[in-house]
Amino acid sequence: MSRRDQIRMTPDELTAFLDEQKVINVATIGPNGRPHLAPLWYYPHEAGIATWTYGSSQKAKNLERDPRATVLIEDGESYDKLRGISLEADVEVITDTAAVTQMGIKLTQRYAGAKPGDPVPDELAGFIGKQAPKRVGLIFRPTKIVSWDHSKLGGTY
Repeated sequence: MSRRDQIRMTPDELTAFLDEQKVINVATIGPNGRPHLAPLWYYPHEAGIATWTYGSSQKAKNLERDPRATVLIEDGESYDKLRGISLEADVEVITDTAAVTQMGIKLTQRYAGAKPGDPVPDELAGFIGKQAPKRVGLIFRPTKIVSWDHSKLGGTY
């Protein structure tokens, strides 16, 4: 077995990793042809991930022009503990305000420690409802996934 095969995450490990991490780094292609990199909060969605951002942001404008992105999620304080996922993805830009509101609620609840299905406090619904018209939802559907978990090597390289 190759070293690459040894460090690849299983589907269950991928799911667990996405569930426990909090920040993605999203690379889109800017109008000058160079990568544009931005960190975002996210939540797992179907076989990929979802988030929202301001509709006027550079990443949103880039994705309207070219709906492809690469997403990096990493963890680890030393090389022997390095874990991560790189997703090449097709991105759907959601502009429906009601859908964007629901995405904003899911995202905010996740970062507040709420569980899916928990009641949405009125204050949160009101705040998100005011934010949603300025935002777009982003759904990243992976076309290629590369993963690594160096802890599987037991400290040897």
